[in-house]
Amino acid sequence: MKDDNSKVYMPKIYCLHYRECDPKKCTALKLKKFNLLTIIKKIKGILNNSIVLNPFTRTELTIDDREIIIRYGLIVIDCSWNKLLDLNKFNLGVSRRLPPLLAANPTNYGKWEKLSSVEAIAAAFFITGFYNYAELLLSKFNWGRQFKNLNKF
Repeated sequence: MKDDNSKVYMPKIYCLHYRECDPKKCTALKLKKFNLLTIIKKIKGILNNSIVLNPFTRTELTIDDREIIIRYGLIVIDCSWNKLLDLNKFNLGVSRRLPPLLAANPTNYGKWEKLSSVEAIAAAFFITGFYNYAELLLSKFNWGRQFKNLNKF
């Protein structure tokens, strides 16, 4: 896969999965089936240097985080919004939040900041310049293009 800077690179994607969702609707598990992400049980070792998408941190993801993603990868946390813990209580690598975005997934369509895992990952990749890879991830879902359109990526 080539990003828009024409360097051959596929970012490493990890998912800290809490198994709180319906497996049939889980976007992280679908990405795993396509070998596009790796499910992890803990953030430890070298993963402590990865970008972790954390809605509770004050620091927003920017293009400057691209090099960290290239070197260490990106981690999304997949858990139920109803049971979401204050993630700042834990050591979560290099925590970054996304800007306010609209969900396009069928469960939370049109709701602010209720993104599925694939939407969060794709948004992070659009922000950090991995446009083609973000498009690839979204292409696995029939509503993926709508996410891009709703948020004007």
